Amino acid sequence: MAAPHAESSNALYLVIDQGGQSSRAMVFDRTGNLLVKEAAPVTTDRPRPDWVEHRPAQLMGSVETVIEHALSSIGNRARDIAAAGLATQRSSVVCWERSTGQALTPVLSWQDRRAKDWLAGFESAARRVHQLTGLVLSPHYGASKLRWCLDEVEEVADAHARGTLAWGPLASYIVTKLLKEQPHLIDPANASRTLIWDYRTRDWSPELLQLFGLPVEPLPECTPSRHAFGHLKARASIPLAAVTGDQSAAVFAFGIPEPGTAFINMGTGAFLQCVTGNEPVVDSQGLLSSVVWQDASEAVYVLEGTVNGAASALKTVGRQLGVTPSTMIAEAPGWLERAEDPPLFLNGVSGLGSPYWLADFPSEFLGEADVWEKMVAIYESIVFLLAINLDAVQNAGISPTRIMISGGLANVDGLCQRLADLSGLVVRRPLATEATARGLAYLTAGTPEEWDHGAGAAQFCPRKRPRLAGRFSRWRRALEERISRLAGNGGSH
Repeated sequence: MAAPHAESSNALYLVIDQGGQSSRAMVFDRTGNLLVKEAAPVTTDRPRPDWVEHRPAQLMGSVETVIEHALSSIGNRARDIAAAGLATQRSSVVCWERSTGQALTPVLSWQDRRAKDWLAGFESAARRVHQLTGLVLSPHYGASKLRWCLDEVEEVADAHARGTLAWGPLASYIVTKLLKEQPHLIDPANASRTLIWDYRTRDWSPELLQLFGLPVEPLPECTPSRHAFGHLKARASIPLAAVTGDQSAAVFAFGIPEPGTAFINMGTGAFLQCVTGNEPVVDSQGLLSSVVWQDASEAVYVLEGTVNGAASALKTVGRQLGVTPSTMIAEAPGWLERAEDPPLFLNGVSGLGSPYWLADFPSEFLGEADVWEKMVAIYESIVFLLAINLDAVQNAGISPTRIMISGGLANVDGLCQRLADLSGLVVRRPLATEATARGLAYLTAGTPEEWDHGAGAAQFCPRKRPRLAGRFSRWRRALEERISRLAGNGGSH
């Protein structure tokens, strides 16, 4: 993973991080020092149950705005920007007119599950899908969303009939819109979240395209993560040198991942990743095997767990309880510190992720309590779900020796301490928590030797917490009993 060419020690790197709540642009130097950070909000629409969308024009406007603001903020040093990188939400998709770039659909978010009933008809093929993609059969991924667009959106069907349809992961749309060359390209990390990309051949799977009835012609060409994608339309015509997924980039925030480190990035969802090397893990124990990076010489695979409801659970359920986001941020440390016996929360916000993979799982509090104690229960449910995923990693033959944590929720000490206590592992939280952007900068810069590898991290050492362990045991029993009842009643998978 060496840099393709030597660059000046003054070289800077522009990174674009397009997320579910905002678009951000940052400028880093070759040591990982953050020089400029700009952000703009992104609107999320939920027009119906299970429908989660972004507005393409507004999303692209936010991306273009933060790029321009970042370049303005860096002033004369904009001329030192050697390359740019892009990281996006991996499982979000969009359809557009190839000749004009005009979006034909909203951006269907990774959280969107509108085609879950259609996808359920392929349950008999789930094992084969996993063999080819490393994924489970889930409506969060792109295949069912693309098929829904083809079946339900007249403009998409018409463009396909004319041969002018383009579709794919959100990253491919952003690349087309941002670059002068208007290429139709996609990287492995984002392509891998479509359910139609073979993670061994690293290309679209003819077998899966046929299975789901999806045409290959509208799809972008697959490239390595590091590639000469083109040049930004923005002033300075900066080359786009790296494209990857948001969680994929986070693994590299502090350099080449150390063996034995479990990376957890906690934002809207919480994602656990353990690097397995140049080959995927075959028996993944309900987890995902994913490509996080590919260059001309090698690919890096991880074993990945997913908690769908992290910050999204706090926000969604907190709103129902009458707790504002500002109150949540201000009061969380005190709530977690003084909570002695909070209730339990079965967390099915946005569906139950790995290793269970239930698209429909009703959330529920077990036990009566004050509102603040219920908020603690939501926080603990995130930790409990991560603990189950860590157990699955162990069962797959990977033995983490430490946890590196990042993301917005990583700033909550009580959450980090509980994770250390339950896992029995030291949890390290580096001072720089912009994991996605920082990892993307490292990859865009070509893995520079000067990089700051996370010195000065806060450290949470495991402690004996019998009450916490007891709550986890009761919560796990309740969760698995609920899953068993749902399976007996024909619940979704």
